[in-house]
Amino acid sequence: MYQDYPYPSKRTVTYGKAMVLASNPSAAKAGEFVLRKGGNAVDAAIAVAAAQTVVEPTSNGLGSDLFAILSIGDTLYGYNGSGRSPASLSLAAMKEKGYAAMSDFGIESVGVPGAVKAWVDIHHRHGKLPFKDVLAPAIDYAKNGFILSPTVARIWAMELEKRKHNRSPLYDSFWAQFSNGGEAPKAGDTVRFPHMARTLESIAGDGGQDFYNGNIAEKIEFFMKEHGGYMTVRDLSRQETLEVEPLSVSFEGVEVWELPPNGQGISVLMALDILKYKRTAPCDGASAHYIAEAIKRGMTDAAKYVADPEYMSLTTEDLLNPEYLKKCANRIGEKAETITYGNPLDRSTVYFAVGDEDGNMVSMIQSNYDGFGAGIVVPETGISLNNRLLNFALEEGHDNCLAGGKRPYHTIIPGFLTKEGKPYGAFGVMGGFMQPQGHVQTLLELLRYGRNPQAALDAPRFMWTGEKNLVVEEDYDEKAVEELIRRGHHVKRPSHDLDMGRGQYLLYDRERKVYMGGTEKRCDGYIAVADSFLYKPFAGK
Repeated sequence: MYQDYPYPSKRTVTYGKAMVLASNPSAAKAGEFVLRKGGNAVDAAIAVAAAQTVVEPTSNGLGSDLFAILSIGDTLYGYNGSGRSPASLSLAAMKEKGYAAMSDFGIESVGVPGAVKAWVDIHHRHGKLPFKDVLAPAIDYAKNGFILSPTVARIWAMELEKRKHNRSPLYDSFWAQFSNGGEAPKAGDTVRFPHMARTLESIAGDGGQDFYNGNIAEKIEFFMKEHGGYMTVRDLSRQETLEVEPLSVSFEGVEVWELPPNGQGISVLMALDILKYKRTAPCDGASAHYIAEAIKRGMTDAAKYVADPEYMSLTTEDLLNPEYLKKCANRIGEKAETITYGNPLDRSTVYFAVGDEDGNMVSMIQSNYDGFGAGIVVPETGISLNNRLLNFALEEGHDNCLAGGKRPYHTIIPGFLTKEGKPYGAFGVMGGFMQPQGHVQTLLELLRYGRNPQAALDAPRFMWTGEKNLVVEEDYDEKAVEELIRRGHHVKRPSHDLDMGRGQYLLYDRERKVYMGGTEKRCDGYIAVADSFLYKPFAGK
């Protein structure tokens, strides 16, 4: 049976009193299960996070990093669960090995995993159910199997093809875990990860102690040393989840919130502040030009200045200075400008949002960075390691230059909205350097053009890929595309819709105590409604 869809389909907006939105149905159902057991939004979000490492391993794993924005009551909390580079890894070490840039895959690209520690810490602070109950669905999927969804199957095959030359002993455990004789599983197949199940059981039992300080940590260190790597038990034991203060700008009567560096969320706020000075309309060529130029300015500044906050030469206040951003807006002309930037094509990361019946919301994102990450699985653990250190620069003096024990520039960004000082919504669009671009474009649809969350996600997108290059989706208005070309943009069509990010939007109607949700059409997006009355026995004889 062909996995294509020649006819357009329509998804309507979803309403409910409690809701889980994810890029994978099995992951969303894990969150629904936990809400049904009496858990809150935080419990459900962590259940989704753990399940995603199993059912969508093409984008994240137990070696991932995590960021989150929570609203508990009327208070916002920000969490940075990104890992540092190993203490012994240095610019000199990479230069000595002959590297001019960080390695895409392999042992040098691996940072300390932060997601598991973040699950434990966030749950300890805000969770309700026992931690073992929260991880139970993920353990069940890993041990007893899950049914592979179409988009994940598609990406899986693409990822294995991309990595087919990675065949040294370093990668043996990866191929053993994620392929059958080099072949990817197909949509509809039942997939099991017994090693992951055992590691998840360990995490559920001791709150990650063995992962960061015990036998599992020792296995990671042994594997690293065996293959010339740098990470040690000491590096793992020093991992911490940072509580951070979210940043915001006001846009169209709503406060838009992002997390501070080392993530790139500040580039969204910069672009939105620039666009306050530009009138825009949907699928309009002149508007798309202004949006692209605003995005360029936010992202190029982020690429230059965003890093581990301990190493930044500018502050967030400098980058969000209203006078500076007004000048940026005034510099946008009628023609495309050449502004260089790194490669934005990256399809990994999972974003998910949860709202419970008490109005608590979670905006959470988790990633191995580039697909399967470093392409390395620690034997007998099921831990697929990230390649997040790829984002470091090897340019001495650069704010984001590689150093031991440093957090790299991060692409993954959860978003949040407040209205009149009250929590209004959780949102995110994953996809590497497409993320801030997806945030800006979907927020314009939602806040400026008045779309509902589903329509905001369904709207056609474009992606700036450096210099004057734009990748524009096929269903973008042709006259708008012609106008972009006339203004000097180099327009291409995407090779597939996966390049354009995958998002979720969850809005809360405080008066009616009802959520409104939209999920991504470009993947296996799913919304699980978890209203408590659905699980009460029916009255009657």
